[in-house]
Amino acid sequence: MFLVRLVYASRVSDSLSTDDVAQILEHSRSNNRSNDISGLLCFNHEYFLQCLEGSRARVNALYQRILSDTRHQDILLLSYGEITERNFGRWSMGYIPASSIIRETTMRFSGKSEFNPYEMTGDSAHALLAELARNTPTLE
Repeated sequence: MFLVRLVYASRVSDSLSTDDVAQILEHSRSNNRSNDISGLLCFNHEYFLQCLEGSRARVNALYQRILSDTRHQDILLLSYGEITERNFGRWSMGYIPASSIIRETTMRFSGKSEFNPYEMTGDSAHALLAELARNTPTLE
């Protein structure tokens, strides 16, 4: 089995409600556990930045479902590739809320202090997620 890492960004659609994020996390955690997918979601009420890790077939199938999810719009694949180990294997779906997005950290990886994953490379988006994960006490 090949492990892959997929990082994407999306804009929040107008149809997203406050309860939707909690439902996304609950549903993702349950499904990801049963499919051996790990990952991390960063959300700031305007953008989603998410990393998914797992088998190629399962990550690809999940990404196809995300592409048709009406709570996302302007989905942009930032990075996709084979990996030898997971970075976010502790979480079926870790979560970084807006309150944990640190301006200095965002600036370090994107050149701007405002969180906007559309202005980041795939490598810098992944590095930002890894850094935020290290500095956020509770992710799941």
